[in-house]
Amino acid sequence: MAEGINIAAYSDALVVLGTAGIVVPLVRRSGVSPVLAYLIAGAVLGPLGLGTFVKDLPVLYWLTVVDAKNVSAIADLGIVFLLFLIGLELPFQRLMKMRRLVFGLGFAQVLLTTAIFAWLAYLLGAGPTPALVIGMALALSSTAIVIELLAAQGRLNTNMGRATFAVLLAQDLAVVPVLLFVSIAVGGDGASLSSKLGLALVQTAIALGAIIGLGRIFLRPLFRMVASQQSSELFVAAILFVIVATGVVAASAGLSMALGAFVAGLLLSETEYRRAIEGIVAPFKGLLLGIFFFTVGMTIDVREIIREPVMLLLAVVGLITIKALILLVLCRIFGLSLPVSLESALLLSAGGEFAFVVIDTAVGGQVIPQAVASFWLATTAMTMALLPGLAAIGRRIDTWADSRKPADPELEVRPVFTGGHAIVVGHGRVGRVVCTLLRRHNVPFVVTDSDALAVGQDRRSGVDVYYGDASSPAFLDSCGIREATGVIITIHAQATIDLVVQRVREVRPDIPIVSRARDAAHARHLYAIGVTDAVPETIEASLQLSEAALVGLGVPTGKVIASIHEKRDLFRADLQQAAHAAGKAASLAVKGKTGAGKAGPAS
Repeated sequence: MAEGINIAAYSDALVVLGTAGIVVPLVRRSGVSPVLAYLIAGAVLGPLGLGTFVKDLPVLYWLTVVDAKNVSAIADLGIVFLLFLIGLELPFQRLMKMRRLVFGLGFAQVLLTTAIFAWLAYLLGAGPTPALVIGMALALSSTAIVIELLAAQGRLNTNMGRATFAVLLAQDLAVVPVLLFVSIAVGGDGASLSSKLGLALVQTAIALGAIIGLGRIFLRPLFRMVASQQSSELFVAAILFVIVATGVVAASAGLSMALGAFVAGLLLSETEYRRAIEGIVAPFKGLLLGIFFFTVGMTIDVREIIREPVMLLLAVVGLITIKALILLVLCRIFGLSLPVSLESALLLSAGGEFAFVVIDTAVGGQVIPQAVASFWLATTAMTMALLPGLAAIGRRIDTWADSRKPADPELEVRPVFTGGHAIVVGHGRVGRVVCTLLRRHNVPFVVTDSDALAVGQDRRSGVDVYYGDASSPAFLDSCGIREATGVIITIHAQATIDLVVQRVREVRPDIPIVSRARDAAHARHLYAIGVTDAVPETIEASLQLSEAALVGLGVPTGKVIASIHEKRDLFRADLQQAAHAAGKAASLAVKGKTGAGKAGPAS
């Protein structure tokens, strides 16, 4: 039995999985991006890194990837899943809302950057087709790293975040025609580019027509049937079948599997199963993309860096500078402020993961020589490694620009209170409703928010909102926390809620605190840290749905309201009891450890 096992393939797979399960989490704890960790690990543990010394040190056989082909097939699925999720997140309505930035700013960036880099590559001696392929590859930015950085900072919904996301979205959409062009340039047997283009367009039209036609007919009924079985295994199997099947149809027509998966994602984005599919596919995508980035790292020839360090450094600086300048000019043309334009330009100035796909495909079809490809792959990887630093520079620029802005006089207004009032933390969607009902019942209150722009707009509209950080004891004092009758927390950021509760309890251990919670687990946590009442969004949604359903089915309204209140009280009691039990268990555990420590070791 053991004789039939491909030991080399398994050892290479173990190296990649070990990197994903052990090395990357350890590196991530130090603040390094997982994408960069995979790239670095691939470069170090790949055939062009420590793998070159396997003959001299046989022990490295089990610590390095000997043959990239053993993991490349799995890695290719990472890109397929990524494009599927991109399509899944792109319903037509969302595209229309962002059409000016996506189809204007984004596509202008792709076209202009491609043209400039293709021209420079042509001046350096590349042929027309190779120059265009290089230009297309270098025009793309890293969706995976940039989105991760923005999400970690909570800035996706800022002006800069939306502009950056729009350009990345346009680049992701442009990947489809870019891969199509590369497939055309690679394919064929010496026929003219125009004849290959014509044949490819016919094949593309047939393949995409088949995917779209069959998808519109069968996808919704397929998922409706699978969902009715209430089997998560069948649902996962159906998703994997759709992704792989559409990819195979596209590949059979000479296109990339990723293109077929992208179209499948677009079709499913309009269905009611979009969120469920997204939740199931995301973990697969993360692991497969990690393997993809590992294989990308394996293509980085460290010897290339040693061979031409000066040229490589110039290429890295040139790539970042040229892309940043192009984006800065375009952002200003489209009316974005200078700080937003600068930060977006820096975040998008590095190369991207799809550059590796484009260049690798071109190398496989002998469109670009291996030496040229190695140079540009190393350049792209180094710019991606610099992204966290570029993001930090952009953030400093944004902070400096904010400090130079004249202060909005509305933000300097201090809260006015007479005692016996409630303090509402947060004036977003939930906070506005709470304030409306407090006002209707003549309950005095002071409402605060930490979003300077929103507070300024609200105050100019006649709403008495006060700017400040509710986790600051000094600001709580200015809001009259010592005279207040209650605190209502309506924000959604869990870490901030915890801090506000802690600060309030330090000043007023007796004051009632009512807080918004995301779910039952979050509510239990809030009860454990001292909240008087927690309102889980998921439970409240289910209670409101039940109330509407019962009334609609003819049950008397009075009975329905009574039963809903009873159910809500049961939920509250269960959550409070669970939080109390967890706190008691933790306290006993701490006491047990302390007692064991005092007793010392047994003799």
